[in-house]
Parts: sequence; C-alpha cells; structure tokens
Amino acid sequence: QVQLVESGGGLVQDGGSLRLSCAASGIIFSIEAMGWYRQAPGKQRELVADITRGGSTRYADSVKGRFTISRDNAKNTVYLQMNSPKPEDTADYYCTAAIRQTRFSPPRNYWGQGTQVTVSS
Repeated sequence: QVQLVESGGGLVQDGGSLRLSCAASGIIFSIEAMGWYRQAPGKQRELVADITRGGSTRYADSVKGRFTISRDNAKNTVYLQMNSPKPEDTADYYCTAAIRQTRFSPPRNYWGQGTQVTVSS
C-alpha cells in the first residue's frame, strides 16, 4: 500500500558529493517525519538525519556540517545531500517516513529497501 523507493547511491570519492532521494508512493494522507538511517557492515543501524513536516532537522554529530536533509512535501520526497563524504560514511542508507494513510489513522513507520553508498579514499 505504501512504498518508499531510494535512489542516488553508488561510489563516490572522498571529498566528493552525492545526493540520495527517497520517494513515497501509495495510499498516503500525510507524511509526518522523514529521515535517513545507515548501517555499515557489522554495525547497528544509526540515525543520520531526520526532518519534520515543518522542516525542523536533526543530524548525527558525525555528519553535521557535511550532510543536509531536505524534503519536498508536494512530491512526498526526502533528500540527503552528502558533501565531503568520508570512507567511514560507507554504508547502506535507508529512508524512513511516518505516514498516515487516512485522516484518522495514526502515523506508521515505513522503510525503503536501502541504497548502498561507498566512499573511496
């Protein structure tokens, strides 16, 4: 009923830039918070950044000043601009969104399938 589809991952050089996108589709009344998580091999999934419907953001300390999260509410899409990525940013990146499917239903968290980001030194 709801799908989140990420795009934009791939190989990037240390100090380059990359933009991830995640579009939500399906039966959607409204989307509350949207965000990006990542999981590196052998590590737990961690929050990278999230953004409220009104545009308030928060970031992991490790990416502050380098990554920027934004969203287009009209397109049900969230973005992650990754500037000056480092090899330690290499991970699978997942988007998430808290979605109401009707006016009266509580928001439910949905996840994308993940997109791989590899930063070469």
